[in-house]
Formats: sequence, C-alpha cells, structure tokens
Amino acid sequence: MAFVYQRNPLKDSCRERARVTDFLLVAWVSALIEIRRVGWMFGLGKRWEPGDKLRLLFAGYNGTRNTGSDVRVQEMLRQVRHVLGAGNVDFSVMTQDFNRSRGYFDGTRQVYLPDVFPPFLFREVRQNHGVIACEGSMFKSKFANALTTMMIGSLGLASAENKLSLAYGAEAGHMDSLIEDMCARYVHDSLVITRNVESQDLLRKLGISTELGTDTAWTFEPHPPEYARKTLREAGWDEKTPILVLCPIHPFVWPVKASVAKYIARVATGAFKDSQYRTVYFFESGDEVDKKYRHYVSSFGKAAAAFAQRHNVFPILVAMERLDAQACRSMLEFLPGTPVFTSDDYDMFQLVSILRACSYMVSSRYHGIVTCMPSLVASAGVTMDERIRNLMRERGHERLFLTVDDPDLEPRLLQVMESLVRETDSVREGIGRTVVRNLKLMARMGTILEDTVRHTYPQFPLRSGVLSWEDYLPPLSKTLRDLAGHYDADVTAQHSVAGSAAR
Repeated sequence: MAFVYQRNPLKDSCRERARVTDFLLVAWVSALIEIRRVGWMFGLGKRWEPGDKLRLLFAGYNGTRNTGSDVRVQEMLRQVRHVLGAGNVDFSVMTQDFNRSRGYFDGTRQVYLPDVFPPFLFREVRQNHGVIACEGSMFKSKFANALTTMMIGSLGLASAENKLSLAYGAEAGHMDSLIEDMCARYVHDSLVITRNVESQDLLRKLGISTELGTDTAWTFEPHPPEYARKTLREAGWDEKTPILVLCPIHPFVWPVKASVAKYIARVATGAFKDSQYRTVYFFESGDEVDKKYRHYVSSFGKAAAAFAQRHNVFPILVAMERLDAQACRSMLEFLPGTPVFTSDDYDMFQLVSILRACSYMVSSRYHGIVTCMPSLVASAGVTMDERIRNLMRERGHERLFLTVDDPDLEPRLLQVMESLVRETDSVREGIGRTVVRNLKLMARMGTILEDTVRHTYPQFPLRSGVLSWEDYLPPLSKTLRDLAGHYDADVTAQHSVAGSAAR
C-alpha cells in the first residue's frame, strides 16, 4: 500500500504564522537601516574623530550561559583590545541577562539586549563608531531567523553610516530565502571574516566580501588544572582513572521561531509551556521531535555505557549551555550516578578547566571540542550541522564524527569511541597541529582588523614597526606557547606545501 502524506492543518498554520512573523521582523529591521542610510546622506551621523576613543559594539548572543558564545566573545575582546590598544578603545557587549554574564568581559560595558530588539539596535549602533558581530552561527536559519536578523541588522546599521562593520569568526550555512536576501543586501558593505572555507564560499556567492579566519576561542585560558582536579575529586574521581566527558544536546528543537499566536495562547490558556524559549520565541515540538530525540539520547547513552564497561574510565556529563541540562539528565537513564556539570552552576572559566582535565570526549557542542583541544583531549563529535563536521575535516579526523540522526548511531558511536583509545597518540598529534594552525589564523584576523580600521578611520593610531604573528594575539598561556613551540615548524611547512601546490 502506498504511503499517502496527510497535511497537518494546525502545523501548517503555525509555520505560516512563523513566516509572517519573520517577514515583519526583517521588514522592521530593514526599514530602520534605510532610515539610517538616508539620515547619513543628510549629514545626521557622526563618525570617529582623532582624539576620541573608538567605541565598538560587540553584537552577540551572550547572557544565556552558552559557554561557547561567552568564550568566543571573551577572547575577541582581548584580541581586539590588544591589537588596537587598550587606551584607544571603549567596548560595549550585548547581554540578555546581566546576572548570567556577571564577572565576564572584564573592562567592557554590558548593555541589555531585549527580546524585541530593533529599537535597541537602532539606538545603540548609532552611539558607537562601529560594530563587531560576534556570534559563531551568524548567517544561518538552523537556530533562529531572529538571531540572524539581529546580526545582519547590527552590521547593516553600522555600514549605513560608513562605520566599521565587521563580522569576526563567522559561520554561514543554509538560510531561508527571506534571510538570505536580507544578508546579501545589508551585509554587502561589511567585511566578514569566516571561520572556514565552506562559509567563505557560501557568502561569496551572495556578493559579500570575506576573508578566511577562524573561531576566537583558541586563546581562552580557564582556571588552572588544580581547580578541575579539586572539583572532580569532590565528584568522586580518584585522580587516576581517565575521564570520559560527554556533551549531549537536544538537537531537534531548532530552529526557534517567533510566534505571537503561540505567545497569546501561552498567556491565555497555558498552552505551549514546554516549548517556550522566551517571550514570543518557541522551540520546535511534537511527536516527531520527541521520537528523534529519544533515538539520539538512547544511542548516545547506550554507546557511552558500553564503552565504560569495556574501559576503566570515569564518565562525566557537561551541559555547555543551560539548555543542555535536559539532555544530560536524559543520559542518566543509561549512565546512572554520573556527575553532571552545567553552565548554570559553573562559569566558563570553571567549566573549560573541567573539560581540559579529561582524557576522552564525545560532544555535540562545537565549543566543547574546541575549548578542550589545547590540552590535547582525544575528542569525537556527534553533529547536528556543519560546524563539527568542518572542524573534524580540518583536523584530518573525518572518521571521528557522526550525525545526530544516524540510524546506526549506537554501534557506530561505540566504534568511534574505540578509535579514540586505539589511536590516541595520532589523534592528539592532529589536534595539536590544528590548534597552532588556528592560532596563526586568529593572528591573521588581527592583521585584517588593523587593515579594516585603517581603511575606515585612516587617522586612528595603530601600532608600527616589525611585528610577529604572536603580536596579533592576546597574551598566550604557557600551554599554548608550548604547543606553538612544538608544532610551529610542522604547521609552517604545511602552509608552504599548500602554497606551492596552489601556485
């Protein structure tokens, strides 16, 4: 009997309302950009002048205890301040919750980003001399069109007044046609430094200027190892057994979509309580979402439990974002008694310190992998999008990632975890070279930043003289200096071979 697809009128109606909401938000932000452009043409804007501090707004997704986003911005601020000179600049960074970003971003003013953000952007961007867009998943519809609209709007408002408009360490993926058109129109006059070639290729097709860079989390320095040892000891670790860290997520609730209708129903009747993200924004939900999630969690959990039976390891669960706590709790069904560390309870300096004390990692969080790589943790990924896939290909470890919807996830993940044990030394070699390669790419981003500031504001007081690549990075930890000393020659030789082949 042939399968006949039956439309769900309620679901179709919700999708249509979400598209209308996206359209209205894009239209609102686009109108504000055009107003700024016209105002600039009539002389209403004000650019940086010599003697002023360069005021920059760092536009991103902070204040939600997303460890990856917070680490990225922490290091971005350190690098930009180092390259441009602390005495020459004045930074602001967006936050959605002051309590959750307290103690972060030293020396930087935090400004509240409301859920209904267009008026905020219109006001805040004008008060600065430029915008640096921070979010890693910057140009994609996978997570939330509203977030991508906010990033495009920040850059577009800055370029409308001929101010510095720079996306730093960005990634691009599939965008809905409405968002893609907005990106092509309003990011056209910005410069986007991508964190991989794949993103660069996609944006170039939209006519957007790009340069190749990397993520900015590579230089992050967490609390010292003593902190992690003490915390893990209190959780039951014997200080000898290798630690296996697992970073699960709920991969099927994305994208988050704005829905005024759902919000009204939520307030009036209590409906959609479990799928509400915040105010008018709601996760994907339903039986199909639950089915996919159950397959992912059970496969992940059973593979980890089987691995722990075969090998003498101390497993821990880490929620890199507050939302991941649900997935960690779900995994306890298969790994009872496993310690859980969440970003709600541990700040970024504490959580990354714990990650770096581990021997093995399986993560569905990109920054879970990135932040533990400087300590050469042998890591594998179970990915929901292109980020972990691109990173593993860069490392030469295509065999060490799977997808969250793989029908054979459990047996294949167990094989991948066995590979981490069997090939530990070679995996760590690939990781070490990749860290140093990305440090050099991050330094290159510093030179691009300098050139962009020089082009936008020719009289800005930039450094002069002969500078090495390390001079374009914030001060490095001993761990990173040692890695650079060990792998620098290998990375330089690889670049030389690649350059010769290209020529």
